[in-house]
Amino acid sequence: MMIPMVERSKPVKILAALLLVLLFATVPLILGHLNAGPDYSFTQSAGEGRAERAFGIARGLGEPRLYAFLRNMPKGADLHMHLSGAIYAETFIDEAAREGLCVALADPGKPAVPQSQDALTFVAPQNKKPSTCAKGQLPVSAAINDQKIYDDLIDSLSMRAFVPVSGIDGHDQFFSTFARFGGLQGVEGEWLNEVATRAAAQNEQYLEIMQTPTLTNAAKLGNQLGWPAGAEHSITSQQLATLRDALLAAGLRDEVPVDIKEFADAKAQRNAIEHCPATRDPQQHNACSVEIHWLYQVLRGFPPQQVFAQTLLGFEVASADPDVVGINFVMPEDGRVSMRDYHIQMQMLDYLHSVYPQVHISLHAGELTPGMVPPDGLRFHIREAVELGHAERIGHGVDIGEEDDATGLLREMAQKNIMVEINLTSNDVILGVKGDEHPLAAYMAAHVPVALSTDDEGVSRIDLTHEYVRGVEEQGLDYADLKRMARTSLEHAFLPGDSLWAAPTRLTHYVQIFNRRVPVCADPIDPDQLPPGPCRDFLQKSERATQQYELERRFVLFEANIR
Repeated sequence: MMIPMVERSKPVKILAALLLVLLFATVPLILGHLNAGPDYSFTQSAGEGRAERAFGIARGLGEPRLYAFLRNMPKGADLHMHLSGAIYAETFIDEAAREGLCVALADPGKPAVPQSQDALTFVAPQNKKPSTCAKGQLPVSAAINDQKIYDDLIDSLSMRAFVPVSGIDGHDQFFSTFARFGGLQGVEGEWLNEVATRAAAQNEQYLEIMQTPTLTNAAKLGNQLGWPAGAEHSITSQQLATLRDALLAAGLRDEVPVDIKEFADAKAQRNAIEHCPATRDPQQHNACSVEIHWLYQVLRGFPPQQVFAQTLLGFEVASADPDVVGINFVMPEDGRVSMRDYHIQMQMLDYLHSVYPQVHISLHAGELTPGMVPPDGLRFHIREAVELGHAERIGHGVDIGEEDDATGLLREMAQKNIMVEINLTSNDVILGVKGDEHPLAAYMAAHVPVALSTDDEGVSRIDLTHEYVRGVEEQGLDYADLKRMARTSLEHAFLPGDSLWAAPTRLTHYVQIFNRRVPVCADPIDPDQLPPGPCRDFLQKSERATQQYELERRFVLFEANIR
């Protein structure tokens, strides 16, 4: 029997008032800095003027024309993307057929389940023999020849055609898809190639992709050592230090090269598929031109001893592999264990950050709405992620209006330059939050850095251009907003090296200014020529500045080609 879920109400009842408070609270500060410091007023180039006019025309002609315009616009980075969630269902189905997996069909003797929930799921064949399926199952290779089953598979593995019913909402459908396409082996390189190809086609140049490598031994060690008695709600740094020493002594570091190899093998497989040259050329605009780094995913829905072991392993891997640029916690934030242990998990990060201060941290926080969890669960997640978890970026941040002293928290995030990864479609299909109910306007009014990202573009059946279109049509973003967000994505990417942009003193605490490059790279950019020698030397020492310079080169080309 299905028990209807409590209606998940909208998350930001106080955002309208909050927005006014922020405007009155921050404008004097901004004006004070502007009056006291250098003149950083923005001078629009001729190309930008043409682009803005073309953007306005495209917007007025409707979504197809707007999508066509924005598809070619340089977008910098997608910083919030889960690898498996970025893959379209059709790819999973083809791979499952090649691997000889089976699909579990609905029992005709039982009532139909809406959207084939829990029915169309990939399962391993009997005795590990490809396409040897049990009763009530079909080889995927045979099932896909039935158009009805093929369509139902796509619907089961994504948000396509999903309609909420009593007891099953978008949140449930979204997160249940991940278990349904499990069982696929050794295809991460193919997945990387898919997302890189799609990114290149949309003029993206850099991806930070979340992925969970093998954690079996780490989880086993964590469970063997257990969790300190009396630490169910809070734990000290000394207790965590003792636990870390025990895990390392038990051989946790043996997993580091295993995980590093998994990440490297996936990229090598992607390079082999595309025949990528040894030296990546970002000006080629193909799958090989897209730079990819990893974020180490930690599964927070497990007991604390497992989560700490996973997190420690993630910090160790990120310390040893320059390709793994940070860590993130994943799984539904409203899950029972995730809610129960949220504070303890932030304490874990606080301690591990003190041991590994060079490892970057981005955290899912505030992916909640009233009704999903009790009111107390909405009051502190973003703040603790920032203040205790040392997050440099926040993913989602939807319930900011429900946080204690939300205005103060927004001001703190602006001062600390904490970026928010904005996932408009994901927030709509999972949480039912869109339009003026979304906190994007409040973040922008508070001058908190923001950039658009996809989250799980395959499950949601979208791409980054779709998010740009949605930002325009739903959130009222203009061309200057989108250009600033593209630049923000690279400014806040976990890339090594100095920024291309000259820091305008304390003004960056409240407004991100992308109007003045460092002196050695201040000359106008010729997209067909190498930068001047001193600038070239500067770029060679900074992966971040290199990506940023390439973005500016692409903007020059994009805007010059608009007539």
